[in-house]
Amino acid sequence: MSAATTRSRTPDRLCAEAVDLARAAAEEAAAPGVVGEHVGLVSEGDRVVTHLFECKELGYRGWRWAVTVARASRAKIVTVDEAVLLPGPDALLAPEWVPWSERLRPGDMGPGDLLPTDAEDLRLEPGWTGEDEPPPNSAISAEMAAMAEAEDAEVTAAAPADLPAAPPRGSIAAVADELGLRRARVLSRYGLHIAADRWEEAFGPKTPMAQAAPASCVSCGFLVRIGGSLGQAFGVCANEFSPADGRVVSLAYGCGGHSEAAVMPKPPQPAPPVIDETRVDPFPLRPAADSGSVPVTEDESSAELGHS
Repeated sequence: MSAATTRSRTPDRLCAEAVDLARAAAEEAAAPGVVGEHVGLVSEGDRVVTHLFECKELGYRGWRWAVTVARASRAKIVTVDEAVLLPGPDALLAPEWVPWSERLRPGDMGPGDLLPTDAEDLRLEPGWTGEDEPPPNSAISAEMAAMAEAEDAEVTAAAPADLPAAPPRGSIAAVADELGLRRARVLSRYGLHIAADRWEEAFGPKTPMAQAAPASCVSCGFLVRIGGSLGQAFGVCANEFSPADGRVVSLAYGCGGHSEAAVMPKPPQPAPPVIDETRVDPFPLRPAADSGSVPVTEDESSAELGHS
């Protein structure tokens, strides 16, 4: 161990004794009454010592006021270098800062929020390939495009006098814009895969709803087909009573709202009445005299009750 290392670990005597000077500097930097007891000192180097004081300010539990003092070589006057508030070993600290792009989660965006996309986002790729190279079926030939590039000329479909305004140069971007393909970037293969994995996890065949479904969405009348390569495995549910209404669902997904799962049966029709025309049932116009509950002959009891 060198002599310089030994000296740096041994606190300078005059700097170590300058506790009052360090406290005055801490009280000047802090609010009144928040500088507590002296809790220790640290040797920072030759004739450089940092004094630590307890912090009593609310919300800074475990923090300490650190005042660094020093003196010049062969000098007996100690001066203050700096006074700062530093966290101690058991200090209450805020969580590590995370960039917003890593904190963002699905559903965090609200009305008016803007989500910029990184230029190197792996989920996207250019909407055309070759940048300024026309496609093989383009009306602009390779020779014409090379001439336009070399001479900085503009490729026009007619004489300049017949055009209302000079069109852009004959680039693939201009051709795409003319055809209505205004998307500068489209989904890459990686973007398609992660989207498919996300939709498969939310509304796929391994979900509890699909496991208990009577049939899959591929045979459901409420399934709306989508175009592109994703249409081979996904569609959009249009059943308002389904938990996946308006969502992209896997063709292997299913729920109890399947269009053919529970067809309502028709109500049973009552049987037509059966009329037996082979026999005749007589119906007297007047009831028989002895068919009632009152005897034909009048007695005293029936006379008192008012029966006739």
